[in-house]
Amino acid sequence: MGNFKEKLQRFMMGRYGVDQLGKTLLYVSVILLILDIIFRTNLFFWLAVVLLVFCYVRMFSKNYSQRSAENAAYLRFTGKVKGVFTRKKNEAMDREHRIFSCPNCKQRIRVPRGKGKISIHCPKCGTDFIKRT
Repeated sequence: MGNFKEKLQRFMMGRYGVDQLGKTLLYVSVILLILDIIFRTNLFFWLAVVLLVFCYVRMFSKNYSQRSAENAAYLRFTGKVKGVFTRKKNEAMDREHRIFSCPNCKQRIRVPRGKGKISIHCPKCGTDFIKRT
């Protein structure tokens, strides 16, 4: 058993390995295989196979810079998506304030609720606009 582990370590030396994008590709392919079992359609099966092949190509690749750039792009994308959902969750939990966007620069401005019609001054561009809170 130890001999196999050493051979595997030598084989993987200089190769990229598994990263967050690779893990996501594996999870999505497993979900697609489960959907294939449920719905009995070959589309899910072949999508899962393509994702698995892509995942293994990335894992065994020696082009470290390219795989790293792909993972960085994936992390930037998921970070933006997570940021949107986190912001929406925080806004929904904040019952004491309301969020408005500046009509000029789209800066998001938080104002207290229940003040009626108020004039809001954008701290970024200086535009004044009137909204009901």
